[in-house]
Amino acid sequence: MERSFKEEVEKLKLGDGEVFHGEGILAVTKALLQSGVAYVGGYQGAPVSHMMDVLNDARDIMDELGIHIETNASEAGAAAMLSASINYPVRGCVTFKSIVGTNVASDALSNLASAGVKGGAVIVLGEDYGEGASIIQERSHAFAMKSQMWLLDPRPNLPKIVDSVEKAFQLSEASNTPVLLELRIRACHVQGSFATRNNRAAPVSRRHVLENPDFDYSRICLPPATYAQEKHKIEVRWPAAVKFIRDHRLNETFAGDADDVGIICQGGMYNVTIRSLQQLGLADAFGKSRVPIYCMNVTYPMIPEEVSGFCEGKRAVLVVEEGQPAYIEDAVHAILRRADNTSTKIYGKTGDNDHAGAMQADTRVLPLAGEYTGETVLAGMAQFVARSAPKGVDAAGALKTFEALVAPKKRALELLGGPVPARPPGFCVGCPERPVFSAMKLVERELGAYHVSADIGCHTFSTLPPFNIGNTVLGYGLGMASNSAVNTMFGKRTVTIMGDGGFWHNGLTSGIANTVFNKDDGILVIMKNGYSSATGTQELPSSPQHSDHKSDDMGIERTLTGLGVGWMKTVDNYKVGEVAKTLSEAMTSDYKGLKVIIAESECQLEKQRKLRPVNAGKLASGERLVRVKYGVDEDTCTGDHSCIRLSGCPTLTVKDNPDPLRRDPVATVIDGCVGCGLCGENAHAAVLCPSFYRAEVVQNPTGWDRFIARVRSAITGFFMPTEAARS
Repeated sequence: MERSFKEEVEKLKLGDGEVFHGEGILAVTKALLQSGVAYVGGYQGAPVSHMMDVLNDARDIMDELGIHIETNASEAGAAAMLSASINYPVRGCVTFKSIVGTNVASDALSNLASAGVKGGAVIVLGEDYGEGASIIQERSHAFAMKSQMWLLDPRPNLPKIVDSVEKAFQLSEASNTPVLLELRIRACHVQGSFATRNNRAAPVSRRHVLENPDFDYSRICLPPATYAQEKHKIEVRWPAAVKFIRDHRLNETFAGDADDVGIICQGGMYNVTIRSLQQLGLADAFGKSRVPIYCMNVTYPMIPEEVSGFCEGKRAVLVVEEGQPAYIEDAVHAILRRADNTSTKIYGKTGDNDHAGAMQADTRVLPLAGEYTGETVLAGMAQFVARSAPKGVDAAGALKTFEALVAPKKRALELLGGPVPARPPGFCVGCPERPVFSAMKLVERELGAYHVSADIGCHTFSTLPPFNIGNTVLGYGLGMASNSAVNTMFGKRTVTIMGDGGFWHNGLTSGIANTVFNKDDGILVIMKNGYSSATGTQELPSSPQHSDHKSDDMGIERTLTGLGVGWMKTVDNYKVGEVAKTLSEAMTSDYKGLKVIIAESECQLEKQRKLRPVNAGKLASGERLVRVKYGVDEDTCTGDHSCIRLSGCPTLTVKDNPDPLRRDPVATVIDGCVGCGLCGENAHAAVLCPSFYRAEVVQNPTGWDRFIARVRSAITGFFMPTEAARS
């Protein structure tokens, strides 16, 4: 995995009266243990990838408590796992990335929400929204609304997050409804401390098994039961949830002396809200705000009487709601209208209505969409304060403070002449997927451009320069399926890219089986790097090695053969010429049907993680160690830089030409090169200039190594020009 939590998981053993210090996801795991959870599952995905890593590193603790841990095949599998809580009083939790993971799990979640639960069922969602997200920009709120599952968005504070996890189970059981708990990336990694309690073993678990199955037709999602379930949601579950939220005060109100105005914010937006107030001088370092704040740790369902009560007597209220649509802001307008409150002006992203129904643009102080970063909320808060003029607050002074805060950035933009160029993500140094796309560019040069259906994973970086390969991305493992119609409309064969993670997630059934069944004629390139690399190198069924609690290798090749794939070849990713030749063969073959190329080489990150401690041990013991490094002969380099355009490796760059008579910069290989050999392979396969050389750096050399080095030095010195030899 990307990071080991072997040391940190010891904190999960803390009991009554002790204090936990650590980060958000570890705190969530501790909260699960304190809540008496019976089973936990999930599928890795940012920003909650490492929750599964933590759970796997803590297997001895889980085994002691009788907790079942499942690494699910997909988010749908994880959500379906919660069916154990439908019939039995057992608490379960699953985790995955939202919104794409929630999309995959939606079928199971809809059925789960309709049937209802006996035991507490909690879904921890990684809310991956905003500028740092790797996915489509949507929110989880819509899923909560459509299926009527309750959505918790806790304030990014460890005691509050832990309390929210524990209350989520109670809320789920009080209302017989699954509960979503969303955590943004900063909440997942926030550091803090909280007072711990003893871990609780579940009354029903692997150590305390059930004796008899429970059958209840009313929990089957089939008419007429579904009609009764819908009625039960509205008449029983919803009121029960509202009562629990209100009675246990899950939402928080923070008082302030400038009480003629107020702020309503999502729990996850509290930290950025209070920080903006601090910067404007309207809150102290300990979070005490002059402006009252209603913090919604539960964003669905909303509690109308709490909202209307907070707004009562206030001239203006700012709603800080990240993302679109403006579910909360629109609901606040509706709540106040029903409460006959026409005196409170609502500021936010959509604007307010005057009594004639016209939109008032002066109440729009926040962007309609996009991540609410510190800078964004600060700008909106300054505008809100300036326009609403809270009592006892120097509104003009707050605006001047804001202008002074942003002045350095404005000055920097003036000096730079524009913003710093964007730096999109890319393949890691030595990534085994990069040479495959180099080979694809060579085939494109030979056979012309062709359509490529891309897929979710590291290989999606191929859509960026210098490759610009990949015409569509429709979902994890769906590349083959997205190619099915396009393939029939092209005069040449089309190509699909799929990772081994996508293969096991959705690609095998939705894409490959469907293609074979329909006798489609296409080409599939499977990137077999051995891990679910994009999410932290978690194990796959086809990984080169497995933990003790996982089954032995489940080969991709054997699976494809059993499925009926008749044309299949395995190539070494780093052999660019061989990959290009195999792809050309697939493009021109007389074989009609699916042609699969398995491009196999281990993820370089994982490979280097295993090599570094081994090499460090050899060096420490004085053992001979040979390290391969590549370089560029400056005298041979033409300055054309085709090698860079065909590679994109961060360690292959340019530097000033050492020859004073030549102006073009030359290519160079900088420190950080892992010796994968791609640069040389590209030069050979594309028939570029022969400027690349391969060198072996010998550490702890033997006497024979030293002798050979002296001989080589003498020979090269003999053939060098006299002046150069003297220098």
